[in-house]
Order: sequence, then C-alpha cells, then structure tokens
Amino acid sequence: MSSVFPPGLSRNASVHSGVPLADQAPHNQRINGITRVAGQFVDLDAKAIRPAELCLEHGRIADITSPDASLDADAPFLLPGFVDAHVHVESSMLTPSRFAAAAVVHGTVATVSDPHEIANVLGDKGVRFMLEDAAAVPFKFCFGAPSCVPATAFETAGAALGVDEVTALLDDPRIGYLAEVMNYPGVLAGDPGLLAMIAAAQRRDKPVDGHAPGLRGDDARRYFAAGITTDHECFTLEEALDKLDASDAVRILIREGSAARNFDALFPLIDRFPGRVMLCSDDKHPDALVFGHINALCAEAVRRGADVFNVLNAACRVPVEHYGLDVGRLHIGDPADFVEVEDLVSFGVRRTWIDGHVVAGGGKTHIQLPDLTPINRFVARPIHADQLRVDCPDPHRLARVIVARDGQLVTEEEQHTPAARNSSVVSDVTRDMLKLVVVNRYHAEAPPAVALVRGFGLRRGAIAGSVAHDSHNLLAVGGDDASLVAAINAVIEARGGLAVHDPRTNATDVLPLPVAGLMSDRPIAEVAAHYERLDAAAKAMGTTLRAPFMTLGFMALLVIPSLKLSDHGLFDGDRFEPVSLWV
Repeated sequence: MSSVFPPGLSRNASVHSGVPLADQAPHNQRINGITRVAGQFVDLDAKAIRPAELCLEHGRIADITSPDASLDADAPFLLPGFVDAHVHVESSMLTPSRFAAAAVVHGTVATVSDPHEIANVLGDKGVRFMLEDAAAVPFKFCFGAPSCVPATAFETAGAALGVDEVTALLDDPRIGYLAEVMNYPGVLAGDPGLLAMIAAAQRRDKPVDGHAPGLRGDDARRYFAAGITTDHECFTLEEALDKLDASDAVRILIREGSAARNFDALFPLIDRFPGRVMLCSDDKHPDALVFGHINALCAEAVRRGADVFNVLNAACRVPVEHYGLDVGRLHIGDPADFVEVEDLVSFGVRRTWIDGHVVAGGGKTHIQLPDLTPINRFVARPIHADQLRVDCPDPHRLARVIVARDGQLVTEEEQHTPAARNSSVVSDVTRDMLKLVVVNRYHAEAPPAVALVRGFGLRRGAIAGSVAHDSHNLLAVGGDDASLVAAINAVIEARGGLAVHDPRTNATDVLPLPVAGLMSDRPIAEVAAHYERLDAAAKAMGTTLRAPFMTLGFMALLVIPSLKLSDHGLFDGDRFEPVSLWV
C-alpha cells in the first residue's frame, strides 16, 4: 500500500535562511513576547474549522482569538501535533535524538516508545541510554518500562529485567507506562512476576500496554481484566471487534509499519469507534520514515472516506489522553505543540511547533543532533561453513519449514522434504526453501541454530542482520552456505549491523549499527540511503518482500505465532514450546 507513504512536504517549501522561521512566516507576528500564528483552526472538540490566531507565550497557548484580518487562500490549517501511539524507536535504526529530528518534519511531536529492543541487549542501562539521548532534543518521548525482557525463556538475550528492575524504572518520572505485556500466556496462567509488574504500574497510575496476537473470546477478556488496556497486534477486523467488546477500557492501535501492515483490515474502526482507536507504526525503518509518518496514515484514512475529525482524534488526541502525555491539544493553557498543514487531504506539513518553538519547516528539521557515545554488547566470533551443516538422516523425511508472509509478523508452518547434498540439508532456491540461521551474539561458543524458511524468494546470495526481535541475536537467510557465512561474518566484524552478500560479484555491503547493534549514530539521510542500497541489493537477488530486512528481523520473534527460530532452535508459538526441525 505505497500510497500510505506520500512525501507529505510543503507545497511552498522555503529554504531556511538562518532567520527563525517564526519570523519568516507570513501568518506570524511577534509582539511584546507573544507570537501569533494565524490559520484555519481545526477544533476537534466542536468538530469545526474556523479562522483563528494562536497566541503563544512562554511555550504555551495563551489565547485563541479571531484574526484581525481575513486569511488569504494560502493560510495553513492548524492541528494538534501527531503522536505515534506505539513505536520501537530502535527499529528506525536511529537513536531517539536522530529519530526526533526526522519525525518532526512530518508533524510528529511525540511518541509512546517501548525500549525493549535495547533492553534485551543491555537491560536497564540501555533504557537509560534512550532516556538520556531523548532528553537532548525538543521532542516529547514517553518511554515505557519493558515488561518482557527476555520475551521468553526459549532464547538467549543480553539482559533480564525482573520485578525489581521494572519497578525501579516505573518509579522514574520519565517512564510513563508499563510497556507491552507480550507474554500473554503468562498473564492467563497467573504468572506472579508479570502480575506484580502490572500491579506496580497500576499503583503508580501508569497505563499497561498489551500485545496479544490472535487472542479472542474468554481468553481476551481475562487478559484485559488483568489491567491491560491496549492492543496493537490485531490482524483482522473481527479480532479487533472482539477485543473492543472484551472491555470498555480497551484501546485498539491501528498499525502500519515497515513489516506489519494492518491498516487495510482495521481502518473502519476509526469511524465506528471514535475515541477508542489510535494510530501507530510499531516498527518503521529509516527509508519509510524519510517519506512520512502518522501524517501519511491520516492522509490514507481520509482518502478512504474516514471522517477527518475522527482521524485526527486517533492521531492527535486519544494517545495524549490515554497515556496522560504532556502534549498540547490546542487548548488555551496547553503546551504549544501543533502543526501547520497544507490541507486536510494530504496533510503535507509546513511547520511543526513544540513548546512554542518551530522544530521543523519547509521539509527540513531544525533539531540539532547531540553528540553521543555508542554502547553495545556483541561477543560473537566469525563462523565457518561447517557450523551451518544440518545432517539429513533420511532423504524422504519431512522437515518443518517456516513460511514468512509479506506485511505480517505471523508465520505459518509447512512440512516438506528438504533438498540435500552429501547427506546434508542445503538451500533450495528453486522451491524458495532457504536456510535460516540464528547466531548467538552474547555467547561466543554457542553453535548457530539452523532451520528452513519459505517466502523470502532469494535466488542467490544472503542477507543478515543483528536487528532480530526480541533478543537481537544475529539472523541470516540465504541461498547457499558460503553466502550465509560471508553475510554473517560481515555483521560480526561490524559488531552489529545489516549486510548483503552477492556471490555474483563476491561483494558484501554492511550498514554498521554501533549502538547496541540496533542503531546508527548517523543522521537519517545517511542511514536511509545506505539502507535503501541494501534493500535494492536484496531485491536484485530475487526477494519480492517489501521490507526483507524487517521481515527477517521477525523470524525470531517467538511471541508471535506460528513457527519461529531462536538461538535454541525451532519454536511453536501456538503451543508455546520448542519443536524439532524433523517431523
């Protein structure tokens, strides 16, 4: 659905001259310390649009008045700032400061961010890195305390956060909620640790985020009755309706990211359940963030006929109210967090304001990137081809094969007789049955785990990466063992990153991710350009996936059914237990 990601830039983009944009704009005046911004005011309370002038003083909206003169036809529409209601900043491959600099260009002023990616690598030290880097820029991050680190006991992570560590994070005023409770079987089974974390959040009046793909009926009601109030994992409209029916407190997040794309199925909720729906990206790679964010989802929803006020409530208002964010809603006395857009169709952003200051305008960010010192944990050693050998005891025996689906986190299981050579399983590009490998990044002596996957479509070569949810071991998929070794070792040499190896040219390209093996310390333009080069190289080798690296990164996410691969081996997410490669 490429139309969800239009450029969304100003039709009259101006070059920043060094003069503050607040003083350049024709609809602005600054008199006696009060900045006045005129435009078509979009009143979400009254569901009306009227000419108005925002009076900004000391970073807040001091008044909203009628303009002294009639507005010209070019006057912008004034909206509350956009909020991504659930995102893992790490998946943008940018640190919080770099993410903020990119997101404000598209009118995003705040995010609800679960830092469990870096927490799985570095524990609470990683969470505090995110908090500190975020504090260096004018952007409103609401970070959560990760509730499932590691996500399961069937994989190796770099850290563990128990009840004491999570409670300590919840005591930090910079932590706004308990992040997604992915271990829904644990909740249903009454796991005392999980329930203690939920209770700790409730005692502090902090919301609890959910994560329950496919959960329906009585199980869904029991899950939400534990104190959980959101879900962003609905794949079908029927599932979302069932969860909304489970509890009046439930809010459904419509997700459209780089891998998981549920907007098509769920967008009717915007008009059917106004006030109970939010918009989110969950995981968004840098090449997509360059072109749009929540503003692009608003444009798509309106294009499909959704009521614009319901759309903007989902994008701007409901997250602020649900999470108690210190983000303005265009009320008198609120922080002056708002956007000026071209129209209510494309939502092309002219300027973004946070706390009364212009942080982006004319398609350019005005956030200065702070210095940072990368932190990491990566001890894997280079591998050799013999470590990828899988003995084939019987040429007619069936093997379990993971089936990846484009645009989905869920996988399926098929059973096939694998290709073999010299009594060893090999990738079979003719049947799109490729070797999938997980290398433990935290223990150098651990052997690689090897399985088979369909759906990637590579005709040659291999891709690899250390962005591998949730424990972020090293994942690779490829058409031959030599290419797999080359791609894997390139990531190991970089101590984290993404890599493509093409045997036709014997070339390996690597995007280093020095911050926890997840994020770059470079600005988005550089990261996105390099990522696009890797993406193009993977597609030149045959894959038809829209986001092959993002899809690869979810092949180890055990909490999403059905069949996945961890460093321990194959895992059945439906039965929530390990299974053998061989049937």
